[in-house]
Amino acid sequence: MGSLACPQCHTLVYAAELEAISREARALEAKGDLAQARETWNRALALLPPDSKQAEWVKEKLQALTAALAASPDPATKPDHAWARRLGPLAPIAIVLVKAKGLLLAIFKLKFLFSFLAFFGMYAAMFGWRYGLGIAVSILIHEMGHFIEIKRRGLPAEMPVFLPGLGAYVKWNALGVTRGQIAQISLAGPLAGWVAAACCLLLYTHTHDPLWAALARTGAVLNVLNLIPVWMLDGGKAADALGFTGRIWLLLAALAAAAYLRELIFLLVAAGIVWRLFTKDLPPREDWSVCLYYACLLGAFGAVLHYAPAAMAGGPIR
Repeated sequence: MGSLACPQCHTLVYAAELEAISREARALEAKGDLAQARETWNRALALLPPDSKQAEWVKEKLQALTAALAASPDPATKPDHAWARRLGPLAPIAIVLVKAKGLLLAIFKLKFLFSFLAFFGMYAAMFGWRYGLGIAVSILIHEMGHFIEIKRRGLPAEMPVFLPGLGAYVKWNALGVTRGQIAQISLAGPLAGWVAAACCLLLYTHTHDPLWAALARTGAVLNVLNLIPVWMLDGGKAADALGFTGRIWLLLAALAAAAYLRELIFLLVAAGIVWRLFTKDLPPREDWSVCLYYACLLGAFGAVLHYAPAAMAGGPIR
């Protein structure tokens, strides 16, 4: 079969097939067909490097399904819905509720949609529905940048979940990926966020509607804040792949942006980089592609901030 993963970038060779298998297996689990789901997950093992974290994750999934099957009663030993007879006239209602569990599970999986609506509602109430919707969509685009990059690498991930007033996140499993790969996934969100901000700026130049300028600036500011290399921010995970020299170059880029553009927000990025110069988390090898990626994003957001006027000073835009 040959190599199952690229020896240089560790990308899975059969990422597309694994994604299809994952979707099929999860659909079977949702329908309650655990035996078939186990067989489907088992097919994934042949397409994964045996010593990879992905393979370990699939093996744990198989063990969990085996345990669930062992604990489940054999449907052949019980008449269908025999338990419902004890409920008398309420039996039809109980059976309908049981059959609706798939629908309820689907609704639960749409938590991203419910959280998105709550997020939009909060900002719409504060700044008007147009601005609120624009901010919510801009952040959704940012998070989808992470989601698409994760899926492209054949890794499991869930749709974004929004936290009103705080932001959003994509839950995923970093199964055996390198620091450089985590950095690339982390920076994919700000890259998508820049595309959203740049589109808003382009719309402003054509319409002169201050809403688009406000959305462009807000999107750029939020993404630059997210590039501060601290804690759980995207910049923090990206900086994990940078050595001392790379962090120095990134510091110079942030200071240059702050001085040339007169945007003090870049000083926060610089301060975070200074702190990371003294942390004991340097990688064994410098990843210059991440350094260039990071610096280009700072410059790209600086361009948006330079050309987009501040348009929210007059209050809510409705």
